[in-house]
Amino acid sequence: MTTITTLVWMTAAVLGPSDWPSFRGNERLTGVATSTVPDKPALRWKFSAGEPIGSSAAIVDGVVYVGCDNGTLYALKLSDGGVVWAAKTPASRTTSGPASTSQAIPPTIQSSPAVCGDLVLYGDEDGGFHALNRADGTRRWSFRSEAENISSPICSGDRVVFGSYDGNVYCLKLTDGSLLWKHLTDGRVHGSAGVSDGKVVVAGCDQKLHVLQLSDGKSIAAVDLGSVSGCSAAIVDDAVYVGTFGNDVLAIDLKRNERRWTFTNKDRDFPFYASAAVTEELVIIGSRDKFVHALDRKTGKPRWQFRTRGRVDSSPVVAADRVWVGSSDGNVYGLDLRSGEERWRYEAGSPVTASPAVGGGCLVIGTEDGDILCFGEGPGRPPSRN
Repeated sequence: MTTITTLVWMTAAVLGPSDWPSFRGNERLTGVATSTVPDKPALRWKFSAGEPIGSSAAIVDGVVYVGCDNGTLYALKLSDGGVVWAAKTPASRTTSGPASTSQAIPPTIQSSPAVCGDLVLYGDEDGGFHALNRADGTRRWSFRSEAENISSPICSGDRVVFGSYDGNVYCLKLTDGSLLWKHLTDGRVHGSAGVSDGKVVVAGCDQKLHVLQLSDGKSIAAVDLGSVSGCSAAIVDDAVYVGTFGNDVLAIDLKRNERRWTFTNKDRDFPFYASAAVTEELVIIGSRDKFVHALDRKTGKPRWQFRTRGRVDSSPVVAADRVWVGSSDGNVYGLDLRSGEERWRYEAGSPVTASPAVGGGCLVIGTEDGDILCFGEGPGRPPSRN
């Protein structure tokens, strides 16, 4: 871990109203921000990490937390992109060759970090799951699963929940990382778990939506999705909204544990890999058909669609009357929430598969070129370098 500058630390266990503490912004993974972004935001700063950014950022108390394929978790000032600290994930592998020339290979970080009180938590591709001190990036504890941890963690009370490619959903104690329970599914768990009303909801690569008790991990239901899902399920009221690799978006009733509706894209047969943002009226989701789709939340019928020039694996975020989303075509888009019309675009110059984070009046998103971009009010600032 390298400390590059000193942060005047204010201990704030209670999140601010405009924070974005974890993937999709809240425990229910709705992708709806409490903070707003200017309709035509300016590039405030750019931080170059040097390797691809697939992790989506967390924003808490004026600090941005984001992982990188170089195995480093960065804490950056939201104001100017200055480095607060940079924590290198411990390597568990080395390059092949003589011992004298072999080098440690840090695991990539695809998992998006979660900020829980004074901890920052994230998983890595080597099966590690880590808790760092928010103030300085020093390691508090680590836990190891049997395979990659791509799923992003979610905190609820005194525990943290995440999925793993070893097929398990894990629940750990926040204070020391001890295992409270694990639930084995019949396939990898790529999507992130949501939490609502004492239930853990997670879509799996075993073609099931798993509903578990947060208290002990016991199964409440396993609803058939009809296909593999790598998406995270958004929970609104008593329904769950999730896409699948079978070209479907599903609404599932959490009380009856059955489908309410199914949207199938009849024009183009491509997987839904992104997670949905869900408002009172709309379910908004990107697809590998290059479109952003908006569906009626009650019926699943199409309301509008917006075409990009690349796959949309980036999960959209709704902030006020705007939809913010990245595309593999190298652009970040701002769309009108009601019509889907383009209102703003930024050419990042590299595919954008990470999802936006919106907090503190800013939008933060990473690119495949390794740039972390921050948009908001005011003139742009010179790019900073790692």
